[in-house]
Amino acid sequence: MSDLQNTDQPQLPGVVVTGASGRMGQMLIRLILDSADLRLVGALDRPGHDWIGQDIGTAMGAAPVGVTVSDDAVGAIAQAQAVIDFTSPDATVAFAELTAQARAVHVIGTTGLEQRHLDALAAAARHAPIIRAGNMSLGVNLLVGLTRKVAAALGTEWDIEVVESHHRHKVDAPSGTALMLGQAAAEGRGATLDDLRVPAREGITGARAPGSIGFAAIRGGDVVGEHDVIFAAEGERIVLRHLATDRAIFARGALRAAVWGQDKGPGEYDMMDVLGLQG
Repeated sequence: MSDLQNTDQPQLPGVVVTGASGRMGQMLIRLILDSADLRLVGALDRPGHDWIGQDIGTAMGAAPVGVTVSDDAVGAIAQAQAVIDFTSPDATVAFAELTAQARAVHVIGTTGLEQRHLDALAAAARHAPIIRAGNMSLGVNLLVGLTRKVAAALGTEWDIEVVESHHRHKVDAPSGTALMLGQAAAEGRGATLDDLRVPAREGITGARAPGSIGFAAIRGGDVVGEHDVIFAAEGERIVLRHLATDRAIFARGALRAAVWGQDKGPGEYDMMDVLGLQG
């Protein structure tokens, strides 16, 4: 790995990265250090982690960059204009309370959020912008828009299945992206995903309910992310597919969101807003 550099650019929005030692955290840090639009001002990790107290550049095996890994979320976020967060649902909610106090943009790529987490994020968004997406890549968000349009054009005689594959370390299923796609399909049919969702099937399940949206999850190896939306009718199928081969697509999307959110007021946004794909 080449030496990391943290250019002194105080005029740029300062970013704190949570989960700094994780794969996504390290990728985000590398991209921010190379960014012409953002500067790294904080790197957070869990208390007790070996990296706490080390310069993040040194911890990542490169030259020092002048930013120390910390477990002091309050102090780090207080100096930030943006926080990029790919951690866990409970941690994300805790960070959201701090970003709301700091009036910082909170970019959230965390998946596996339950309704209680979403309710807490909605409360925080009354004070600062929150940009949340199950997937931050341009290609996936285009797929979301296509899924909504195809579902709207086809009748309920077309069955919809969302099939996703990820690496063996992923802890939630279906993936956040799969749920985004399922919600888009449901919206295309004028409904919510809760109305139409069918969880993973096992055993004697009976015939499929008309208009329902099914999910299947595959876990194995080092798969970055693969998503298919299958529309199946008598005699024909339509398959919309996105394949991710590099996690950097998610990190680049998160940085783009952090820049986009700088002049936005409090509220909840997603990558469709960031990319101008709403409507």
